[in-house]
Amino acid sequence: MTTGTWTSEAQRTGQYADVNGLHLYFESHGHGRPLVLLHGGLGSGEMMDPILPALTADHQVILPDLQGHGRTADIDRPLDTRFMADDIAALIRHLGLEPVDLVGYSLGGGVALQTAIKHPDLVRKLVVASAHVRRDAIYPDMLVQQAQVGADAAEFLKDTPMYQLYQKVAPRPEDFGRLLDKVGAGMAADFDYSEEVRSLRMPTMFVAADADMAPPAHYVDVFKLLDGGRRDGGWMGEGRPQGGHALAILPGLTHYNVFASPLFPAAVLAFLGA
Repeated sequence: MTTGTWTSEAQRTGQYADVNGLHLYFESHGHGRPLVLLHGGLGSGEMMDPILPALTADHQVILPDLQGHGRTADIDRPLDTRFMADDIAALIRHLGLEPVDLVGYSLGGGVALQTAIKHPDLVRKLVVASAHVRRDAIYPDMLVQQAQVGADAAEFLKDTPMYQLYQKVAPRPEDFGRLLDKVGAGMAADFDYSEEVRSLRMPTMFVAADADMAPPAHYVDVFKLLDGGRRDGGWMGEGRPQGGHALAILPGLTHYNVFASPLFPAAVLAFLGA
């Protein structure tokens, strides 16, 4: 879940793709190598606007609204990153863009990870930002807060950018409480994708703020699953992970503003261009 501030344009030009029973909204910005950029929970593509200019300098950025978010109406299924990964895979195939660079933040990071796990042929390079791979990595007090996410919390969120944008653009604004229920249920489910991460073969970078929802040590442990952080890198980089994997801990940031920091696209572009 995200609570940072972002701006929304009065008019946006997007399209819809019908995939897996979902009328999926997406936008295309810029030109160049295709990059699919996935937003965080309770947000929409708009929240990534602050970093679009940097990413579109040499990429065609595809910006979808995930199930139940933004301009994509919900359907009768759980809000599960594995289902949403199938949606993103279907969108990539629909657009004929494979393989793409895939970048996801928070909930979008979980969806990006599952897309790479389930559809590895569609992903050239993967960036997973502020998304933990084990539920027990989250700070205990955050687990308590997540347990309170549900329709009953809608009234307390009415002054937030996420609620205001949802009311402005959602096909069914009255579904906000339903979205909160589904997000809460998704966060309550236990998971551990460590073995799936270990099996990733495309170059993968995990990104986190230095004050994220899970401690930096968690992301170091994830990097170790990719053979990172186990030896000196060497003068010529010969000791780096063989798969071209990387880790970026961005300073002075939190889970709630890392997606809008210029440090984020700088790290992403350095990795994608390596």
